Amino acid sequence: MVSVIKNCSSKRIRDLREDRDLTQRQVAEFLLCDQSLYSKYERGEREIPLTMMVKLAQLYHTSVDYLVGLTDDSRPYR
Repeated sequence: MVSVIKNCSSKRIRDLREDRDLTQRQVAEFLLCDQSLYSKYERGEREIPLTMMVKLAQLYHTSVDYLVGLTDDSRPYR
C-alpha cells in the first residue's frame, strides 16, 4: 500500500506542477527545500513528509487525499 501511495503521489505532484507550468525549482522554493530533494519526491525516491504534502495541497488548491491517491476528486475540502 505504501508503494502505491508513493507512486500515485509522485505522479500527481509532477502532473499538477506541469499543468501549472511551474518548474521544480519554483515548487522547491515554495516548500523551502532544495530542487534536488523535490526532484526525488517527484521520482518517488524519497517519501514526502506530511508537512510538505499539506503545503503542496495548499499550493495546488487540492486535498492531501487527492495527492496520495485516496480520492480522484481534486477539489479541496472546505
